[in-house]
Amino acid sequence: MEFSSWLALAAICIMGAMSPGPSLAVVIRNTVRGGQGHGVLTALGHGLGVGLYALITALGLALLITRNPLLFDVIRYGGAAFLAWLGIKALLARPQPGEMNESGHAVCGRQGAFEGFMVAFLNPQLAIFFVALFSQFVRADTGWQQGGIMMLTAGGIDALWYVLVALLLSRGPVLGWLRAKSFVIDKLSGLVLLALACKVVW
Repeated sequence: MEFSSWLALAAICIMGAMSPGPSLAVVIRNTVRGGQGHGVLTALGHGLGVGLYALITALGLALLITRNPLLFDVIRYGGAAFLAWLGIKALLARPQPGEMNESGHAVCGRQGAFEGFMVAFLNPQLAIFFVALFSQFVRADTGWQQGGIMMLTAGGIDALWYVLVALLLSRGPVLGWLRAKSFVIDKLSGLVLLALACKVVW
């Protein structure tokens, strides 16, 4: 994978990880309820789930190219349309008032890691997102090495971001900062997604 392509991939993964959603809510909840260690384990479990999804998607798309290039092109341009739709949706998003919903429960043992993994791996939107995203970068010769790079990029960025959230939340008021910056994060995410979609089409 060329370095410029990796930078584009990493940028979108960063924006995706930073976007507020159910994953952020789970990490925050487990950190608040179970402490710093449980928050970090939740973040690592979530990163593992994201990375596993990324590897499966990358290798599956590479196999599809060799067996049915026409179908892959349909998926690739459909993926570009989906990324454009996500970008427009992010640009039009409005700040969400009020507090994040929390279902209070005590986190114990490895429950945090398990919950983090499951909230990623059982999220069908994540599968759709990776198919749309990786179809812009995967080639017919994509193998385990390049798939591993994609896995480590997506899973590593995701895990690092949520570990940072857990660490900061256990020491300071990061939740208020995240909510305050969610509008800016949405706008940046929208611009990056639209730029990638335009690159594919043109």
